Amino acid sequence: MQVITTVREMMSMHEGWSATPGLGFVPTMGYLHEGHLSLVRQARQENKVLAASIFVNPTQFGPHEDLATYPRDVPRDLQLLEEAGVDLVFLPNTEDIYPPGYVTYVEPTGPLMNEGEGASRPGHFRGVATIVLKLFQIVRPTLAYFGQKDAQQVAVISHMVRDLNLPVQIRVLPTIREADGLAMSSRNAYLKGADRKAAGVLYRALQAGRAAFDTYPGGNVERAIQAMTETVQAEPLAHLDYAQIRDPESFLPKETLTAPALLLIAARVGPARLIDNFLLRADGSWDTGVLAV
Repeated sequence: MQVITTVREMMSMHEGWSATPGLGFVPTMGYLHEGHLSLVRQARQENKVLAASIFVNPTQFGPHEDLATYPRDVPRDLQLLEEAGVDLVFLPNTEDIYPPGYVTYVEPTGPLMNEGEGASRPGHFRGVATIVLKLFQIVRPTLAYFGQKDAQQVAVISHMVRDLNLPVQIRVLPTIREADGLAMSSRNAYLKGADRKAAGVLYRALQAGRAAFDTYPGGNVERAIQAMTETVQAEPLAHLDYAQIRDPESFLPKETLTAPALLLIAARVGPARLIDNFLLRADGSWDTGVLAV
């Protein structure tokens, strides 16, 4: 496995790939878990060349968020990626990605930018869209892989690819979950003891929202939101940020319990802020993720 640490070297690799169509790409912020590795394994099956990146992107963190303490373990990450069959890892530093005088950013608009996670984390999706576009320009993949857990991020990136006519196909794979349903996330490392046990409430809340959907299809959105809200409120160690039901592409709020729809939840448990979702597809089937074994 080759590790590349500069933009210049990464972009110089393109000549060697021009005769090898099928470059898969898994962008990450490191501290890898089974969710990341499920993307890597799928990408390995579908591409002749497989690249991954490790970069903790400062522009998607707010001024009071956890950039300084975000979990990191690059040697372990590199070992896991090599064992999973990755051909190349792009591991840049911040100054190479955002050199002095950097002024150009990608600014999504509308509900995708300003509602859901956008309302709780102003500027977050500006940072996400900017770094993903830069990585696409630097790596130039054919296919790029993302997890359904970050549903609003997926929607932002999918719109950006279409709106800017980017020559990359987005593959979205199911959320991978712990045995109690907690969606795998690098930030789960913050959870210890009682907080870790309490964090399973997000999954239970989504299950409650789904039950309301299944019981009252086409019915009262507020009933499903109330079910999610009350489930979280019953857990003393969890503090709800939002429980919402939105269209998975436009991120406009749903007015009726009809497919397609995203059940979205965000809550703080101890030092960790956690997000999760269930997706009701247009065909009426649910994507609730995969429980790890």
